[in-house]
Amino acid sequence: MSEESAKSFKDSLLNALNLFNNHEWYEAHDAFEEIWNSVDGDERQVIQGILQVSVSQFHLSKGNLNGATILLGEGLGRIKTRTKIDLGIDLESFCRCLEDLLSKLQYEEQLSENDKPFLKPL
Repeated sequence: MSEESAKSFKDSLLNALNLFNNHEWYEAHDAFEEIWNSVDGDERQVIQGILQVSVSQFHLSKGNLNGATILLGEGLGRIKTRTKIDLGIDLESFCRCLEDLLSKLQYEEQLSENDKPFLKPL
C-alpha cells in the first residue's frame, strides 16, 4: 500500500469510527462499506462484522429487536475470532461490549445509553 493510499485508508477509517461512535448508524454503515470494498481476507471479515453491528443498531433504534439481535450476533461472530487484526481498533474490548449487549438483547433487559457499542482506537 502506498503512503498516500495508507493515509486515505486511515482517514476513511477515522471518519467511519467517528460516525459509529456518534451513533450515526446508517452513515457509519456506508462509510464502513467503502472500506469493506477496499480490503480482503480477515480485514474484510472484521469490517463486515462492524457493518453488521451498525445495521443491528439501526434496527434497534427503529424498535426491531429481532433483527438487531440476529445481526449483532452475526457481526460479533465475524469479529471475535479475528481480534488480533490490526486496524487500529481495540477489537477485544469491542467484542466484550458486543457480548454484553447481545446478552441483554437476548434476555430483553432494559438498555441504557452506555450499552451502545463503541469502537476505541488503539
